[in-house]
Amino acid sequence: MFPELNSILNTTPESFTQGEFILVSDRQSDASFLIHHFLSLYLRARCKVWFLGLVQSLNHYSAVSQRLGVSLAQAKEKGQLVFLEGLKESLSVLIPQETNTGSQAMDFLRDPAVGLKSLYEFVRSGVSSSGGREEETDGAEEWGPPVLLVDDISVLLSLGVSVGAVLDFSHYCRATVCSQLKVEVCWRRRQGDGQYTQKKLFQYKVHDKGASFFARGTSSAVL
Repeated sequence: MFPELNSILNTTPESFTQGEFILVSDRQSDASFLIHHFLSLYLRARCKVWFLGLVQSLNHYSAVSQRLGVSLAQAKEKGQLVFLEGLKESLSVLIPQETNTGSQAMDFLRDPAVGLKSLYEFVRSGVSSSGGREEETDGAEEWGPPVLLVDDISVLLSLGVSVGAVLDFSHYCRATVCSQLKVEVCWRRRQGDGQYTQKKLFQYKVHDKGASFFARGTSSAVL
């Protein structure tokens, strides 16, 4: 988790806005560190997190999270984190084994034209079954609001899924766990009968255990 970024976004694990839809997009640079930031932020905030990891292994996310002071292994063991390892699940579909114990979430790989219903059902059934909270029975912990992270949804396009199916998947996931749309570092506020949009642009440089942010044009030491 990057404290300086939290300051820019005006959010902390103790105080964050519920019901947001956050789209991370990058152009000419790698913004994947934001995925790790939000993952560690919401785990620290004690949210129940469903993470669809479509581009990296669980070991990769665990290694980065460890540097940020968060243990994914402990979060999974406690039931706070539900992780779908897309690479592993894909192999179970493409190279089926007699002892296959994988989920049906990646069944679209057999026929991308059928869409992402199974993947959505994986999300919906998980969120609906817990209602965003773990019941306090037999010493189980209680979790906060549900959070869905997907890294990287554009991978679905390269796997042959249509743009329409990806948009439908995004819409239904948003309807399941979200209520408002936000893209970029952008705040919308009502002013009279209309709305105005506040947008801030920053340059950044990623370090081993953090990131530095600069007002646009104020630093040349930017990746």
